[in-house]
Amino acid sequence: MSARHTGVTSPDRSCRRNGERDCSMREALDRIGDKWSVLVVVELAAGVRRFRQLQRAVPGISQRMLTLTVRRLERDGLLTRTVFPTIPPQVEYELTEMGRSLHVQVRALADWAATYRQAVAESRRRWDVEHPDSGIH
Repeated sequence: MSARHTGVTSPDRSCRRNGERDCSMREALDRIGDKWSVLVVVELAAGVRRFRQLQRAVPGISQRMLTLTVRRLERDGLLTRTVFPTIPPQVEYELTEMGRSLHVQVRALADWAATYRQAVAESRRRWDVEHPDSGIH
């Protein structure tokens, strides 16, 4: 699978076919809904990283998935990739201004999640008690 052959990086023509005039929300959710992209953006918010540094900083990501993820983020204009002519080549990744602006939004979402975590857990507990046969647990 290449970065070009994934629904995440291809324009979602289905939203236009279904009568939606603006696909920007769907495209943004596709990007932040990809857990690896968000984790890479969060790590790069701390500064420039080399490939292996990113791989070590994002637990569970394979080399192949990290390669696809950074390619998608570069294609979307969220990071830059700089290759230094050394042997072996040294590659560094850095957030662009747009990538940094995404990080601000992701940070705000993370703050919201932390603030309301207990309230959501309590709401779920109450709902599960009131709807024991819902199958949502």
